[in-house]
Amino acid sequence: MHTWEEVVDIAQRLPEVEVSTSYNTPALKVGGKGFARLRSEAEGGLMLLCALEEKEALLASGDPAFYTTPHYDGYGAILVDLERVDRQQLIELVGEAWRIRSPARLRKRVDGAAPRTN
Repeated sequence: MHTWEEVVDIAQRLPEVEVSTSYNTPALKVGGKGFARLRSEAEGGLMLLCALEEKEALLASGDPAFYTTPHYDGYGAILVDLERVDRQQLIELVGEAWRIRSPARLRKRVDGAAPRTN
């Protein structure tokens, strides 16, 4: 099982990530723009931005770690069950969500850096 603190640790390996709030819940932002949000206990799950194609592929995989709700229909965001998601997949999804919101200058900085091992 993964925790919000682990998600924050993963994200903070990327430049200029700030821990914030969104809809009165914990959130991660880059450049003032949100890319991840821990939904309330009643709602459950971690919302991560993603490409619509990625969302469709994750949902089609049948992996119970990924789901959506009607609220996110047509929107590039996937809901992640932190109790079920594979750590490596979580790292990749957090990174991709960050890339969606990050300014080009930060993406270039990360792309030019040596790969990290986690």
